[in-house]
Amino acid sequence: MGKAQPQQATRTRSGSRRREGLKILLMALLVALFIRTFLFEGFRIPTESMEKSLLAGDFVLVSKFHYGPRLPMSVGVPVTPWYIDHELPYARLPGLTRIRRGDAIVFNYPVDTVPVDRRLHYIKRVAGLPGDTVALIDKELYVNGRHVPAGEGVQQRWLAHVESGFSLSADSVRALGASQVAFLGRRRNQVSFEATRYVAEAVAARPHVRGVEPYVQAQDPGYGMRIFPPGSGFGRDHYGPLYVPARGDTLTLNASNWLLYKDLIIRYERHTARLLPDGVSEI
Repeated sequence: MGKAQPQQATRTRSGSRRREGLKILLMALLVALFIRTFLFEGFRIPTESMEKSLLAGDFVLVSKFHYGPRLPMSVGVPVTPWYIDHELPYARLPGLTRIRRGDAIVFNYPVDTVPVDRRLHYIKRVAGLPGDTVALIDKELYVNGRHVPAGEGVQQRWLAHVESGFSLSADSVRALGASQVAFLGRRRNQVSFEATRYVAEAVAARPHVRGVEPYVQAQDPGYGMRIFPPGSGFGRDHYGPLYVPARGDTLTLNASNWLLYKDLIIRYERHTARLLPDGVSEI
């Protein structure tokens, strides 16, 4: 009996340490989950669409409490694909500020059909707010009829025209800071590239370059189906005008604007709706 007592005390201390370690681990997980849900979340930039502002591969820490954290809309295991197929009501806590034009924001890709907080994350810059009318004309952005100049770091596709009988090497264009350089036409005297306005001006100053202009592409029906709203006929270089509904707005739905707003009503607000043959909408 005398020898068993020290062993039992050792086992008791060992079990106590394990329980204490599990408590610390559980507490750390809960704190990390709280921070990720309500305060900050880290993301890695996957593509070049935000180049010159955010580079592919950059790791960014995004504030959730500035706009107000959204409460979870699915029940499942965090940071895993496992969840119960039931979506909770939308709810958002108050934030410190409102979204402004020009803000770079992270949002869930609307087209996905899984619960909102399980959808892919996208990062883009805000062009229009509720109550705004947004349009893109020959690549130029207009908000409420007013032209909005592109920022210094904004990239777009350009087209360089080279004098007949001369050529412009792809390496020389890349050396100026351009990317996705491509030659057009059999004579290769037109060069398209992705760059900022500053780089485009540098390309225009190259010998035998007659000029550089925004590369406005014809509407691609296949690509147009990827642009919101699908079937609208909008494209990458010509978009809208599209009115962004604000809280409390009353919209008159008809055959001409049904395609623009039906996805908002059916897919995003989860209503059953249809356009009747006489042009009347039924929700």
